[in-house]
Amino acid sequence: MQIVVLDGYTLNPGDLSWSGLEALANLTVYERTKPDEVVERAKGATIALTNKVSLTAGQLEQLPDLKFISVLATGFNIIDIEATKQLGITVSNVPGYSSYSVVQLCIALLVELTHRVQQHSDAVHQGQWVNAPDFSFWQQPLVELAGKKMGLIGLGDIGQKMADVALALGMEVLAYSRTRKGRLESERFKWVTLDELFRESDVVSLHCPLTPETKGIINATCLQKMKQTAYLLNTARGPLIAEADLAQALNEGWIAGAGLDVLSVEPPIAANPLLTAKNCLITPHIAWASVEARKRLLNETIANVKAFMEGNPRNVIGL
Repeated sequence: MQIVVLDGYTLNPGDLSWSGLEALANLTVYERTKPDEVVERAKGATIALTNKVSLTAGQLEQLPDLKFISVLATGFNIIDIEATKQLGITVSNVPGYSSYSVVQLCIALLVELTHRVQQHSDAVHQGQWVNAPDFSFWQQPLVELAGKKMGLIGLGDIGQKMADVALALGMEVLAYSRTRKGRLESERFKWVTLDELFRESDVVSLHCPLTPETKGIINATCLQKMKQTAYLLNTARGPLIAEADLAQALNEGWIAGAGLDVLSVEPPIAANPLLTAKNCLITPHIAWASVEARKRLLNETIANVKAFMEGNPRNVIGL
């Protein structure tokens, strides 16, 4: 049996081991794969692993030996799921492996927006504290989060952990989810409509999957409803945001700032308007990438592959 990893570098740039997969079958690992290389590299493989390399219906139809795809991520929008169903290909993902790391970066972005940690550290190293007439100074108003409202769009594992941290910071939590999945409102959070969430929240944080319904969920209409003092966070998927609308909102002061770990095209094009927008922090899709999270991702992927080979697939998408 042949296993092919189409884009293994971001998961394992050399600090992890592929030995767990090598013990299961013949393994070929490609650091990166271009779209026109997918069919040739996956040809003959029974199992394909992919993080961000798309597998389209046209490509899948040319891979008759392929029986199982394990996505090296939680999101699976890169896979044509309808095509895999028609072709009898099982698809699994790895839910929950990076929840703590994602929340950690989310809070880091928020703290940077509200307390400007790097800006003030830079000022100190530039000698501004040495030469200051007072024991303390700040270069812009500092914002306390206690008593403010955290609006969560999506209340899955990451959203719930984000709620925990927001509560620990003294915030009130508002939540919106299309499904709600039977979760009852409690003292921890309050279910609201999207309109209420945008109007009432001091921080809006995105934790929903990318679907046709959620694409562009952040746009000019909702941004104009938000408080001018509010912040937007996105560590989920870039296309959840209409980027030109957000850039306009930031540049014209509709909202106070944004912290983003994802963009609609990655790496971004130089003309992306968010790269030059005011009060916009952008990190290069690193929320998932702590050593600990990547180890969990690899170990869970090995478990996915082993379970499929034993005839009892786990984390199956579409069941």
